Amino acid sequence: MVNLELYRVFYTVAKCGSLTRAAQELYISQPAVSQSIKQLEGQLGVTLFNRTHRGMELSAAGGKLIFKQVEDALNLLDSAESKLSELKTTASGTIRIGATDSIFFHILADKIAEYNERYPQVKFELISSTSPYTLSQLKEGKCDIAFVNLPMQDDDVKFCGTVAHLTDIFVAGSKYDYLKGQTLSIEKLQELPVLMIEENTVARHAIASFLGTLGVRLNPDIEVANWDLMIKLAIKGMGVGCIPREYCTTELASGELFEVQTRPSLPARGVGIALLKNVPLSFAMKEFIAMFNAYSF
Repeated sequence: MVNLELYRVFYTVAKCGSLTRAAQELYISQPAVSQSIKQLEGQLGVTLFNRTHRGMELSAAGGKLIFKQVEDALNLLDSAESKLSELKTTASGTIRIGATDSIFFHILADKIAEYNERYPQVKFELISSTSPYTLSQLKEGKCDIAFVNLPMQDDDVKFCGTVAHLTDIFVAGSKYDYLKGQTLSIEKLQELPVLMIEENTVARHAIASFLGTLGVRLNPDIEVANWDLMIKLAIKGMGVGCIPREYCTTELASGELFEVQTRPSLPARGVGIALLKNVPLSFAMKEFIAMFNAYSF
């Protein structure tokens, strides 16, 4: 088996031409340097140095024959170590992010743009899907980090804190102005046309679970695949939509939508970071996660 340290000692002695100077450069004792040279000579079966009054000279039939190859090999190893070290202190490469369209738009877009200004050499690959499918893509190695609607559980994944809070509310357009100023019981909502996100989503499951604790089951008149469509339909008077307040702030501020007050209110949810367990993070990834103040290393 090749002992790289022996070759490093050989190379240092050859450069310095002296056991003493080599020991100083390597921060080891002179006897240790001498012993390493003897050990390497024993392994190779040749004399590597001629001991002269001027110091250590490479032997023509040994040291001179291998010096260039040893130098090249050590330089390659040093270069490889430098590249690995650079990964720990320099942001580079590609970060593959999985998230829903809404999380990308409302939570991640500004952060990605800010990160790009700081580290323009880092590229992003954005993979949009539902939170359950995004989690499966993370486990299959198709993305490096996932931002998912909580709560979620998976034994192969570690969830690293909440990066945003979502407050589900009921909203309506001008057709339902008569509801302004009222506080409706959740049960009363069953008498109104309701718009809800489609059933195979974390958001829908969380809402249904909470309503189930109240003995209420809302059967939506319309199920939609994304929040933007729900906003549009609610503004047009198609029904009362159930949507995170954070996703319709513009429409609430403009008056196109208003919040339908309910008793009780729906509980807050969160958006969290998901990472694969036991997978080391690059410097670029650590810097990106640090922007959310959700994870400490």
